[in-house]
Amino acid sequence: MTSRSIRSAAAAALAGTMAFGVAACSTPTGGKGGGTAGAEDSAVVGIAYEPETLSPLLGYGKDGNSKIFDGLLTHDADMELKPALAAKLPEVSDDGKTWTYTLRDGVTFSDGKPFTADDVVFTYETILDEKTNNASKAELDALEKVEKKDARTVVFHLKYPYAPFAERTVLPIAPRHIAGKQDVNTGSFTTHPVGTGPYILTNWSKGEKLSFKANPHYWGGAPKVKNFTMAIIKDDDVRATRLRSGDLDGAILPPNLAATFKSDQDKKTLSAKTFDYRNVTLPTANKVTGDPAVRRALDVAVDRKAMVDGILDGAGKPAYGPVPTDSPWFAKGTERTHDLKKAERILDDAGWKKGDGGIRAKDGQPASFKLWYLAGDKLRQEHALAFASDAKKAGIEVKVESGPWEAIEPNMKTDAVLAGGGSPADPDFDQYLLLHSSLAGDGFNNMSRYDNPEVDKALVDARRTDDKAARKAGYDTVQRELADDPAYIFLTHIDHLYVVKDRWKDLTTQVEPHDHGLASGPWWNVEDWQPAK
Repeated sequence: MTSRSIRSAAAAALAGTMAFGVAACSTPTGGKGGGTAGAEDSAVVGIAYEPETLSPLLGYGKDGNSKIFDGLLTHDADMELKPALAAKLPEVSDDGKTWTYTLRDGVTFSDGKPFTADDVVFTYETILDEKTNNASKAELDALEKVEKKDARTVVFHLKYPYAPFAERTVLPIAPRHIAGKQDVNTGSFTTHPVGTGPYILTNWSKGEKLSFKANPHYWGGAPKVKNFTMAIIKDDDVRATRLRSGDLDGAILPPNLAATFKSDQDKKTLSAKTFDYRNVTLPTANKVTGDPAVRRALDVAVDRKAMVDGILDGAGKPAYGPVPTDSPWFAKGTERTHDLKKAERILDDAGWKKGDGGIRAKDGQPASFKLWYLAGDKLRQEHALAFASDAKKAGIEVKVESGPWEAIEPNMKTDAVLAGGGSPADPDFDQYLLLHSSLAGDGFNNMSRYDNPEVDKALVDARRTDDKAARKAGYDTVQRELADDPAYIFLTHIDHLYVVKDRWKDLTTQVEPHDHGLASGPWWNVEDWQPAK
């Protein structure tokens, strides 16, 4: 496989972690390296979530754009892969199992120490170490070993041909001379990282802000935005208020709040297409959501188009699975039409009979369950309420409750959750973690604890080949099985909207994943921003 074919595979795949957040009400300006909203060389942006860790060894920045670190490769505005710490795109053996990377010369970490092949080997070996608490370890299942050929050459040996492996090498590289001398799971590197990236972390006030200063020795050139702050503001209304007051230079907002800035002469709204979906988990341990008939009924009882029109103001599309309908990876014919009468027939035939108040029951078990959503997240709240309303029309009671993740997570085995996910890089990236039975109940992976042998086989077969037709057939099987045997009720795919002060020229967005905090938004390339004047 040549460098050109890698680019083509990445483009085809494109066409084809949940983070924890807490509300912040303090001002993110000032402080060590913080910068001030409106200052000529500073930018302050509002995001909804913050990471649990800043260590790439534990999963931080695994999809790129981490600000502090670089991967061997990175993405351009069109999501094409391009070299970063690698000097060029990798050379791939004919059997697709050996990937050779030549490293860029003259790169140093922000502490002045040189970047070498030892750091690459250390990073990947540490992530794969069973003692490392990295929830995304399964994403590197194809990797058998990584070796240093010389100081400027690294060779990855795969167990099987894995077409999107290059996408896995946007993963940030950690310095062995620092991270290798401490506990990988609890050491200071998890909160005080050192990387090769365009920015240096100066302060992390958990629940409030992350502050960065430009790395003057960055191999890609010193950024013009010298101070960059990400304010952690979980509540959508608070984020909009602080943007309006001038406390922020930009923010991600739900459609209804973004619309309130349309008349502002000094602000512009940017929209990013995404693979970001909202869905409802259906825990198999729950007597109601674990019933296949209830799952099938809910899947046709929901009015997805009404959610797109009413909740998203058209900024999105109906979702029938993890793959958006406009992706070449989408399995045509798996769309589900809103059909309340069909939902009622399914429930009637399965013995769920309507009782007092119109709520169904079977063998003394009411058709009732709890649905959690993240407090302060308007889009999740509105999706949860709309889902509950549609379910009630079919005779199923959904009790909606909000809370922080700390309250939600202990209940995920038996209670439904208004969840989200989605990755544009490759269909394997999201679907394997979402659906494979081996990951049932593994944190936020396979939250429904789905167990479908045909889906398991298709997921494994599709990730173990670089034959695009075979991969497409595998993911088609997954989507058809989800239509027949729903693991989740997928509701919408959401466009991300950002409102930004009109101070910089030529701002762009990428096709974005679900995780749209540090890695996404118009600030995906803040190191390249140029003043408008």
